[in-house]
Amino acid sequence: MYLTQGLQRAIQQTPDRIVTICGERRRTFAEFGERVARLAGALQHLGMHAGDRVSMLAVNSDRYIEYIYGTWWAGGVLNPVNIRWATAEIVYSLDDCDTRLLLVDDHFLPLVEGIRATARHAPVCIYVGDGQVPQGMLDYESLLAAAEPVADAGRGGEDLACIMYTGGTTGFPKGVMQTHLNLWSACLQRLAEVHQTRDQRDLHVMPLFHIAGLARIVCSFMIGSTQVIVPTFDAGEVLRLLEEEQVSDAILVPTMILGLLAHPDFSRRNLQHLQRMTYGASPSVGAMIEQVVAKLPHLALSHSYGLTEACPIVSTNPPHNHSPQARKSGLVASVGRGGLGVLVKIVDEQGEEVPRGTVGEIIVRGPNIMQGYWNKPEETAKALRDGWLYTGDGGYMDPQGYLFIVDRLKDMIVSGGENVYSAEVENVLARHPAVALCAVIGVPHPQWGEAVHAVVVCKPGVEASEEAIRTHCREYIASYKCPKSVEFRDALPLTGAGKVLKRDLRDSYRANLAKD
Repeated sequence: MYLTQGLQRAIQQTPDRIVTICGERRRTFAEFGERVARLAGALQHLGMHAGDRVSMLAVNSDRYIEYIYGTWWAGGVLNPVNIRWATAEIVYSLDDCDTRLLLVDDHFLPLVEGIRATARHAPVCIYVGDGQVPQGMLDYESLLAAAEPVADAGRGGEDLACIMYTGGTTGFPKGVMQTHLNLWSACLQRLAEVHQTRDQRDLHVMPLFHIAGLARIVCSFMIGSTQVIVPTFDAGEVLRLLEEEQVSDAILVPTMILGLLAHPDFSRRNLQHLQRMTYGASPSVGAMIEQVVAKLPHLALSHSYGLTEACPIVSTNPPHNHSPQARKSGLVASVGRGGLGVLVKIVDEQGEEVPRGTVGEIIVRGPNIMQGYWNKPEETAKALRDGWLYTGDGGYMDPQGYLFIVDRLKDMIVSGGENVYSAEVENVLARHPAVALCAVIGVPHPQWGEAVHAVVVCKPGVEASEEAIRTHCREYIASYKCPKSVEFRDALPLTGAGKVLKRDLRDSYRANLAKD
């Protein structure tokens, strides 16, 4: 199980098939394979040995995918850089796993000087843009032209494939160590759950530094499909590509989907070729699903749940659980059942399994589970216990084994001794006709300990009052779960993968409180 196998198979069987579409550039599998082999040779010439880390700081592009497969072909380990990070965070990730090679595109050239000046070992920087090569950097295309293609290093199985630093929603970054077997297994599980073929066209708009984007790339190469690459999410551009490139498959987070549905070009685009869409990163999507079904009734929807430590797939709720009956019964709110080769349990604080329907912590085991956190044995020991990954997510399981997410355990609100799960409140808020996006956090309260606080982004041109929001919530949930305060904003703070940064919301609330 080595991750370059899908590329080798496609070169052998469909060498003339287009593999990447990026702007005006189109490359076949044969062309792509040649470039990957040359990049591998260039990396080795620059001193990269088996197991060494290679980083890239860039938006999505065909060259990013070449970096992924070129590093693996050369026997190296990916260390993709979060494009939302400040220089200090980038340097931390490079120093932490001793990364000496860094590919940078035009968007992030202003950060290069600071990275070089503060990193423990100033990395060799390779320019992957289309302009003039900056002073002190090597030119990507020149390196490929001068390099001799090399044979695939053939690393696989338990060999390390990627160190993916988590951060944004859970605190200081930790380097998640993922093996070839981990990523291969997770993608195989995905392919077993959702039908995919080499004739499809995949849209890659999820950031490739994130596990959802990376895993989607691996799936695409496993089946040998064509990949349409979007640098960063822009609703109008994504709609154009969906139509003009006849995209059939896409993975998006709810904020992206809502952006497409609200864009003025949506009704003008022919999206009949779009057959399958996977969504994730948010448990509160009921209202969004109804909008998608109404506007794209032909679309097969599936919901995936996972995390970086699971590379990322834990479970998938397939298209048939998005039927009218499933939406009426509430099964659509599930994130599905544990996938192929994956076991899931719900446990209490002592690690004992709880009865069905009881909320506890979700724990997972399977061949997709990470090796651990780079250079963090104590953190690894907390997360991996007796072969199980403790996810930190709260949820429950129904009698048929369907998993329902209620909250990050650390995000659970305890108000007057009662547990309030933000996802439940967010689902209700999202059903209000004025609400485009929302998030719920717990804030200090002198009487109840914590109070429910809602942060709401209204749809363009629509307004709502705080009292109207609270009245709406009281129709559907108990009063102690309803927001005691409502804050209206123009936007929510998001990670690069589209998750709401609730930590930032809490910090902002405390800062505003201090000013009063």
